Amino acid sequence: MAFLPLRSVPLPSAFDAELTGWLDSIERALDDPATDRNDLCRTILTDLHYPEIRDEDLEALPTATRLAVLQLDPRNVTLEPEYYSEIDVEAYARVKPLIWLWEGFDRSALGENVEVGVRFRRLLAKRIFRRCGRNFKAFHQVKLSFGYNLEVGDNVVVHRHVLLDDRGGIEIGDGASISDYVNVYSHSHDIVDGREVFTPKTVVGAGARITYHATILAGTTVAPDSMVGAGSMLTRSTEPHTVWVGVPARQIRTKDLDRRETFPPRTGDPLADGTSVDVDDSPGDD
Repeated sequence: MAFLPLRSVPLPSAFDAELTGWLDSIERALDDPATDRNDLCRTILTDLHYPEIRDEDLEALPTATRLAVLQLDPRNVTLEPEYYSEIDVEAYARVKPLIWLWEGFDRSALGENVEVGVRFRRLLAKRIFRRCGRNFKAFHQVKLSFGYNLEVGDNVVVHRHVLLDDRGGIEIGDGASISDYVNVYSHSHDIVDGREVFTPKTVVGAGARITYHATILAGTTVAPDSMVGAGSMLTRSTEPHTVWVGVPARQIRTKDLDRRETFPPRTGDPLADGTSVDVDDSPGDD
């Protein structure tokens, strides 16, 4: 096995300056109490998806095109969490425009640009989550439920096509890594009457790793420094420093912690936000 720390991939200076200016303008708008987040979302998504018709008369457009443009405004959209009876309407009204902006950005031409996407989603996460620590990284097509029931520590990475169902609350500890196509749930339904809903909090501990296509069921705890293997389904809480695999997942080993004394020094994170350096997680971590 080779030691392959991530390399830095700097953007061209002219592009980086454009990007930084754009992100700064969005931050200023979001920090301005006078900003209507719905209008801001609509404007940004129009610029990303339909720049050529931004100033056109909508009535002159075909009906389907007009509907597509109109739904860039979150006020013209319904999202699944809005149908949940326990929703905090006021809290969701604050974050819904940002969640719709996140999803609309991911569907745009910029969505799979790694550097742009990480910085854009980080900006939104700090204003959606109940708590968002330093150096948060989310890759494209991460889906949230309420958003406001997420608590995320420092140096957390969430990879592509992950579902974070925070209906009952999800807590993710420092340095945790969630790999591609993982589903983390915090609600379940009664097997007889689906209207009976259980919403226990789900916890992903500090330094835990959930690997590809795994499913974490509601109310479980992925203990600190434990690992859930690819394709596994976790139905009960793990123990620290252990590895769990299978459906349902079971413990197959305990980590050899003495090996860590032989590890090379920590290496830098090329996508750090400027406030955190030399961390163990990385964009390619599984």
